Amino acid sequence: MDIKQLEKELGLTFTNESLLIQAFTHSSYVNEHRKEAFSDNERLEFLGDAVLELGVSQYLYRKKPNMPEGELTKLRAAVVCESSLEVFARRLNLGHYLLLGKGEEQTGGRERPAILADVFESLLGALYLDKGYEAVLSFLEKYVFPKISTGAFSHAMDYKSQLQEIVQRHKHYSIEYQIVDEKGPSHNREFVAEVVLNGEVFGSGSGRQKEAEQLAAKSAITLFQN
Repeated sequence: MDIKQLEKELGLTFTNESLLIQAFTHSSYVNEHRKEAFSDNERLEFLGDAVLELGVSQYLYRKKPNMPEGELTKLRAAVVCESSLEVFARRLNLGHYLLLGKGEEQTGGRERPAILADVFESLLGALYLDKGYEAVLSFLEKYVFPKISTGAFSHAMDYKSQLQEIVQRHKHYSIEYQIVDEKGPSHNREFVAEVVLNGEVFGSGSGRQKEAEQLAAKSAITLFQN
């Protein structure tokens, strides 16, 4: 992993380079190098997810003062969803720098959308720890916010928000999402989610957790529309 080249491509300089290495270290690599002091990027991904959502929320709140809460929620969901983060990661060539286990490498892990989305979030988590929130905002202003301002996400669908709006019209409904099953290895987990309305299952979906919930909401919307 050429750290200096990566920093050059990203326009960043890390004080703690070990954070940058961790951000690009997939769990499959750690599993194959147990004798070495590597940590995978999952905790950084968790942190980066929160920092990204806050940054995008703050941007939308300031830049779209007349947009109602429901529309803000839809737009934010479109920006931070897996497919969008994958695009950002590809544009930044992040997959090239991933540290993957041999098995993951051979099965195309470097091009896997979920892994690319995760490394984008883990990079933000590492940047937050190394430089602080303002540095993350500067990064987002360079690579993410311009896409929002040009309307790149205006037609994206957020089924959870749509279902919430439908449910609000039927005030006697309460909505809940449940993870009912998990499949696959820890580094590439697939979840099965159900959306429950007033104790009754109205839809299910599978994929990464957020995508599984979105697909469950989509199937519930179909029931309401029929």
